[in-house]
Amino acid sequence: MSFSRDKFKLSIIVPCYNEEAVIGMTYDRLLAVLEGNNYAYEVLFIDDGSKDKTVSILAEKSDSNENVKVLSFSRNFGHQPAVSAGLNECEGDLAIIIDADLQDPPELFPDIIKTYFDSSCNVVYCVRQNREGVGFFKKMGYHFFYRMVNYMSDVELPLDSGDFRLLDRDVIDAYKKFDEKNKYVRGIIAWMGFTQVPFYYNRPGRAEGETKYSIKKLIGLASTGMFYFSKKPLKLAITLGITALSIGLILAVKVFYEKFSGNLDEVPGWASTILTMILFGGVQLVTIGVLGEYLGNIFDEVRNRPEYIIRKKKKTD
Repeated sequence: MSFSRDKFKLSIIVPCYNEEAVIGMTYDRLLAVLEGNNYAYEVLFIDDGSKDKTVSILAEKSDSNENVKVLSFSRNFGHQPAVSAGLNECEGDLAIIIDADLQDPPELFPDIIKTYFDSSCNVVYCVRQNREGVGFFKKMGYHFFYRMVNYMSDVELPLDSGDFRLLDRDVIDAYKKFDEKNKYVRGIIAWMGFTQVPFYYNRPGRAEGETKYSIKKLIGLASTGMFYFSKKPLKLAITLGITALSIGLILAVKVFYEKFSGNLDEVPGWASTILTMILFGGVQLVTIGVLGEYLGNIFDEVRNRPEYIIRKKKKTD
């Protein structure tokens, strides 16, 4: 560690997408926490192709504060590429990733930083003990989502922990070495190792606006987490195939037994034929789907397209 508790630079990485209703409040609360400390800071707002007034609001804030920087994507690339852009561009000794919707309170920064220094760790990942303003079924959905991804992944991921976390420069520099395009940020950070400790907090509801993580996007994130960090889906496909083959063999033995014992129905074979077709057809479709996901990931990597494109940088020199 080349910096001390009292002298370091902190980077705040804030992905944004259509956050005009809340971004001004987010800026005010961030600055209220960051101003007046002994350490230097920078705030990087990464606009992920917003179609509202988010960019113009951020431009005004950047013009009035030299520590505020804005990166604008050429289109909507997604939350994870926005986080990657922030980590690639930040200059701090420490970086905190936080969403713009204020569900992760900036007021926790001092406690998170204290946890980092007290624990002599590299990563402080924030664990949600409670979610305010979220219905029962959605809470159960999140609960199932994190545990399913963790079960299917070869890497143990912290449960109920999102991208809200603190990273030190060692982890940031290591992250920059990852060239894959469809990054699952929290999965990569967990995979890297280092010393990582939890920080528990209660998550309030959104201050304004609506969540940008639809069910479709959550499923996509879960898919990335499973197919990029695990071969278990392939092993599951093999298990399904073996199971179907075993059932088929058992049915074959049953048919031969009934044939030679004279117990076959007047229209023999229809039940076993239909059942076998359904079983094998289902397994084939599942297996093809799993292989398709892996081939799709390989296709994305082989094309070697950039993970994101920055249309404009403001105050990053």
